[in-house]
Amino acid sequence: MTSIWLVSLALVAKIFLVKEFIKRKKLPPGPIRLPLIGNLHMFGENLHQDLYKIAKKYGPIMTIYFGLVPTIIASSPHAAQLFLKNHDQIFASRPHHAACYYIFYKQRNLIMGKYGPYWRHMRKLCTLQLLNNVKINSFQSMRKQEVQILVNFLEKAASHRDVVDLSAKLTSLSANMACLMVIGKKYNNVDGDFKDMVQEMSRMAATPNLADLFPFLRLILRMKQIAKSCDEFLENVIDEHTGQYLSDQSKTSIDMVDTLMEIMQSGETEFEFDRRHVKAILLDLLVASMDTSSTSIEWILSELFKHPNVMKKLQSELDNVVGQKGIVEEKDLENLDYLNMVIKEGFRLHPVAPLLLPHESIEDCTLDGFQIPKGSRVLVNVWAIGRDPDVWHEPEKFIPERFVESTIDVRGQNFQLLPFGSSRRSCPGLQLGLTIVRLVVAQLVHSFDWELPNGTMPNDINMTEKFGLDLLVAFMDTLTTTIDWILSELLRHPNVMENL
Repeated sequence: MTSIWLVSLALVAKIFLVKEFIKRKKLPPGPIRLPLIGNLHMFGENLHQDLYKIAKKYGPIMTIYFGLVPTIIASSPHAAQLFLKNHDQIFASRPHHAACYYIFYKQRNLIMGKYGPYWRHMRKLCTLQLLNNVKINSFQSMRKQEVQILVNFLEKAASHRDVVDLSAKLTSLSANMACLMVIGKKYNNVDGDFKDMVQEMSRMAATPNLADLFPFLRLILRMKQIAKSCDEFLENVIDEHTGQYLSDQSKTSIDMVDTLMEIMQSGETEFEFDRRHVKAILLDLLVASMDTSSTSIEWILSELFKHPNVMKKLQSELDNVVGQKGIVEEKDLENLDYLNMVIKEGFRLHPVAPLLLPHESIEDCTLDGFQIPKGSRVLVNVWAIGRDPDVWHEPEKFIPERFVESTIDVRGQNFQLLPFGSSRRSCPGLQLGLTIVRLVVAQLVHSFDWELPNGTMPNDINMTEKFGLDLLVAFMDTLTTTIDWILSELLRHPNVMENL
């Protein structure tokens, strides 16, 4: 009896391997996958780092299975250019994503919306009405005021030689600026329940149990609860702004809620645009801007603390350009060449979204000799690209001077450096994010001489990365698809369901 089972098992394994071999002849190469879990067993705490190591064996375009779902990984500037420029329109869509489906009004948001006429109109609206230079500049005084509040706090702490949790202060600064721009009030003054929901969404996304798929299903119910609570919060925000407008019609549009409500009430959009779409965009803007800027600033400052010679060189430039006035104005930023090199080097080594966000192909295509079927998911490992020894000299070292007389920029035209993505799905808030990062880094470096606490030496700074929300969103949707397939099989086989 045992021998029959062994023979059957061997036959099943052989059939699986033959099918795998045939499929691999069409897709890009990659490691052999296991039934059900695919290649999930190969990943530890940092997905982007593990993918970088695997790509050294299988090449810059490879296939990885997250559970049952094949995903194409691009890990070189040439590979990124193929997907994001040469075949940009084919890979311009996003895959289904469970959290975004429930929380962002069936993926009506800009970040994870499916590519098509609706998304193109939404992108145009956000670019021209919310994230244009005029709108960004209208918040300039607010940014200056919030940065000055942080500087005043740090000056008081410095006068008492107090140790400061700079990470917490940067997070608070970023959240306050985001909320003031979007909803017109500081994060500290926002309803406590909403703040808890934002934090819970991050925790939910950052800590799934990949080893035990079925308990993850409970999160779907929680996602629906969070979606309901977020909707109630945003409804209150819109009602509050509508009430203010009715009581004072001379009020000029200040925050982004005002702008979006004016657009909705005008009825001049080229597509359906109601409160659901307003709420989807508002949630997009809040979630996308809460932590990204503060995370970048924190990484760049950590590198400066770790490299005091670079810090001194940057301080010298700021002294020459800004002078003794103390306050860095946004108009000064374009004259700070070394600051821009420092920012680029920080983005190269520490991109906030190391795998960007997942792309999905809308039709079959042949790319670099490989057949990529419709519906394929694609991840671009910009963390790996930033450490490519064929592109960068001594890629693990923090050397801002590598950008002297270099034309490489961060705006998506140079595929060696893609912190904001490229082409159709590049980050629409690039200019705003870049302005905030440059301004805060410049002001903090110019205003203070920094010391590490408790005798800590620069080389003792912990630069270890952690796998979190910005990474996990890249394959949460693949895990959900795997669960869907498992459930479908269980429904077809009630005896298995009963035993389980």
